[in-house]
Amino acid sequence: MKSQVTGITYFVEPIDNGKPDKLWGDIDPATKKITGDYGNKRKGAVDAKDSLITRQNGFKNIDTFKGSPLAEIDRRDRLYQEQYN
Repeated sequence: MKSQVTGITYFVEPIDNGKPDKLWGDIDPATKKITGDYGNKRKGAVDAKDSLITRQNGFKNIDTFKGSPLAEIDRRDRLYQEQYN
């Protein structure tokens, strides 16, 4: 994402913490348990070990956080403006 305020380009990558918010699958009528692992496919996030955002790949100021990446970018933009204006 390129900030419209500072022009800084931010790279955002959702990291999978290994704990699904909801269980997905089919309910077995006999056991009433969920079968299948549909929630483990195409979940929109990567394992931390598979992340492309690393120091070895030339990234600086790497951070993980909860919540909206847009809010974090706004916070960093404000800090940048305070420091350089």
